[in-house]
Amino acid sequence: MPIKDLIKGNALFKKYEFPNYRKDMDESIKHGQKPEVLFIGCSDSRVTPDLFLNTKPRDMFILRNVGNFVPKYKHDEDFHGSAAAIEYAVSVLNVKNIIVCGHSHCGACQSLYKDIPDTIELAHVKTWLKLGNEAKQIKLKNANFTSKEEMYRETEKNSVKFQLKNLLTYPAVAKKVADKELIIHGWHYSIEEGEITYYNKKEDDFFPLEDLLNEWKESPS
Repeated sequence: MPIKDLIKGNALFKKYEFPNYRKDMDESIKHGQKPEVLFIGCSDSRVTPDLFLNTKPRDMFILRNVGNFVPKYKHDEDFHGSAAAIEYAVSVLNVKNIIVCGHSHCGACQSLYKDIPDTIELAHVKTWLKLGNEAKQIKLKNANFTSKEEMYRETEKNSVKFQLKNLLTYPAVAKKVADKELIIHGWHYSIEEGEITYYNKKEDDFFPLEDLLNEWKESPS
């Protein structure tokens, strides 16, 4: 989309859409933001959480990066953007849920099966993709796929499970999960269908998100 279209889009937003949110924005300025959800998604331009979850400003604190990866907790003096966002959401905003959402046709997961050149232009990309290696190795070890596309879908879902594991290396996350003050979720979004599946740890598999909603409806609590 050309920059000029973005400028025009903002003008239309200010005129027709923003008035609907002004009250919410005034409240958030006065009292601060209080989202209940940290959404960790991919930077892919086709992944638009506010669109496919029908959310409004203030609903979610959003972290997006290449591959929706979660680096393990590491305390040093380096710059850890994703880690800082996680810590801020959990320890300052006190979110109640963290969603790690992978998606179909993920370029990061496909890149795990390609040779990334050792060039200065891709130095950080190559290092970052190491966060998906375990998902790749799990898939190759259990090579029960019949096509590359099936391999990619399984890698994307395995990666979500691996990133959930990494989330628990953060002290605040681990403590709040143990104290039942925080729930972590693994989702996979189909960009071709608009559908989401969720990870059921007990079954070690992904199921339609609607099933989770039905489970809550049927729960005695």
